[in-house]
Amino acid sequence: MIPLRDSIPASRPPVVRNALVAACSLVFLLQLSDPRGELVAGFGMIPYRVHHGVTFELRAAGWSEAYVPEWLTLLTCTFLHGGWLHFLGNMLFLWIFGDNVEDRFGRLPFLLFYLGSGVAASAAHLLSAPDSPVPTIGASGAIAGVMGAYMLLYPRSRVEMLILFGFFIDVVVLPAPFFLGYWFLLQLVEGSLGSAQGAGVAWWAHIGGFVLGAAVAAVLRLFERLRPRPQEIVLKRRRVGRPPWIHG
Repeated sequence: MIPLRDSIPASRPPVVRNALVAACSLVFLLQLSDPRGELVAGFGMIPYRVHHGVTFELRAAGWSEAYVPEWLTLLTCTFLHGGWLHFLGNMLFLWIFGDNVEDRFGRLPFLLFYLGSGVAASAAHLLSAPDSPVPTIGASGAIAGVMGAYMLLYPRSRVEMLILFGFFIDVVVLPAPFFLGYWFLLQLVEGSLGSAQGAGVAWWAHIGGFVLGAAVAAVLRLFERLRPRPQEIVLKRRRVGRPPWIHG
């Protein structure tokens, strides 16, 4: 399932969301010109290095000192990505859900919230795998925070989803809480299986970011610190394509 758009149009230009997408894009372009992976080595968050510094074991594995203080890599790692799919997937989710959360939070609070969610997500992964020598990179933890806030702030929103299943292609409309709740449940199940970074995914970073995002949105709503909710639009299910033997 690939989200295409939601039913909540932005009430004003999402300046911060656009700036974050631009910043991640610029860093990714720099990564493409860095075949040796020096940016990942210098700015990625390596749990073992954060806890123990650069030891003989890390040097033997090819890792050196970070370019910034180790605690700062919990933030800098959120602007790095591991490939085109990783980058494009994260930017798609940020593009769809980020403008609406920025709408409700306000621009500066949203920026602080996004960066804080990224740090919290990195910290959650750090706690789940403190001795991992694998560098942690990606904006998905920060974007998980955005998704958690979105689910709480827009419970009646709808998301237009592209469904790909073999030769079957369709676009359907699902309630946003259903899609986001399913996504979170998947992270929780995978993280609970005991593989802190199985298949190269930092599941607990996603879980930590999502929970923090929902909690921050709940507190802001409780104390009435949110901007008014924009008007929703109606999304209709539409068929894109299907094999000729499927009818109905």
